Amino acid sequence: MRRPIFHLALCAWLFGFGSAAQAQRLENYRIGVIYPGGPFSGVVEGLRDGLKELGLEDGKQIRLEIRDSKGDVNAAKESAKSFERDKVNVVYAVAMSVVVAAKESTSHVPVVFVVGTDPIRSQLIQSFAKPGGRLTGVYYLASDLTPKRLEILKEIVPRLRKVVTFYNPHNPVSIEAAKLGREAARQMKLQFIEQHATSVDELRQGFQNMKPGDADAFFYVSDAWITSQAGIVIEESLVKKLPTMFQEQSLVAAGGLASYGQNYHEIGRMSAKHVQKILTGTRPQDLRVETADKFEMALNLKTAKHIGLTIQPSLLARADRVIR
Repeated sequence: MRRPIFHLALCAWLFGFGSAAQAQRLENYRIGVIYPGGPFSGVVEGLRDGLKELGLEDGKQIRLEIRDSKGDVNAAKESAKSFERDKVNVVYAVAMSVVVAAKESTSHVPVVFVVGTDPIRSQLIQSFAKPGGRLTGVYYLASDLTPKRLEILKEIVPRLRKVVTFYNPHNPVSIEAAKLGREAARQMKLQFIEQHATSVDELRQGFQNMKPGDADAFFYVSDAWITSQAGIVIEESLVKKLPTMFQEQSLVAAGGLASYGQNYHEIGRMSAKHVQKILTGTRPQDLRVETADKFEMALNLKTAKHIGLTIQPSLLARADRVIR
């Protein structure tokens, strides 16, 4: 009887030792996170929660070292260089401008990305199934949803004739998204007013220069810097009583009128698997890029009341989230 008991005890000890050893190894892992600020913090929180669900808790098995670049590409580059010098195990980069900065500023560290523009077209990867380099992650449709987002805005605001958008004219993603918006507006017989902004002062001044009747609504086109400054857009639009259409529902909770797109927190959760797999030995070049394909519409009735807009019951019934 003693021998089976001894074997069971030995197996239990070895299992416990193996688990403890694995946990000990994971305690040494560091993840360098770079994001452009603003509502993109929701992606980072989603990553944290997703990793915890996978048994990797920040401050215990792993450590997240977070840098908010505040929409500054040079700050993102410096953070990426610093992370590689400090030998983090993975760089986690949010938004195309940050991802490109991380890619160009590092040479060997794996990069897990979250981007709203096609990563093949942007030359981040070779294919979704086999990325083929140091980069992999999650792609969510932001730019590609531009025409649909404008279509929904027209339903929400039937009197819509002129829409204004602000974006950084030096950002290739923004230029492409603005082109999609321009073409969609032409087909819908809407005037598409494009304003350029590369600083907080320019963004505020652009809104303050608008006179009554210059635009019927603000319409977002993909631009990580503008997203990071969404608080200013919401504040100025409420003063002007302009309807606003964004891509992410946390901005509706913050006072925007409407959004159509993906939930940032869920995208972050989804990307946690890529980080976990790289930490446990999977090469990024072999780790499939996933596409987030669940879209949600959010509406804010408090904002609608403030700007004097009535939203039709049929639209409210279609909304995934309504803030009353």
